[in-house]
Amino acid sequence: MEKIDLIKLEYPRPGVSISSPLQIKGEARGYWYFEANFPVRLFDSDGNEISVAIAEAKNDWMTTDFVPFEATMYFDVPNTEKGKIVFEKSNPSDLPENSDFLEIPIIFSK
Repeated sequence: MEKIDLIKLEYPRPGVSISSPLQIKGEARGYWYFEANFPVRLFDSDGNEISVAIAEAKNDWMTTDFVPFEATMYFDVPNTEKGKIVFEKSNPSDLPENSDFLEIPIIFSK
């Protein structure tokens, strides 16, 4: 599910084959960040979290405009062929109404 008004991915795109290390690039609205970063989580198709990376803003994030981000994710290839990457909006308040995420399907390169 795309959220082009909030977060845009350059790489990886949905359905691509990924390997480690994974270079992640895109841009997100400034309010997607907190202290210039947000978490990115990788899951196998069984729902097991296999890696977490922190996406970091490449420009000033104190804006409502889009801000480029980058992250590098390291992981061991799981036994499942497919998985998903979840880009989580930073939510230091832990209030449900401030939560948001973008989830994309991926394929693991063997």
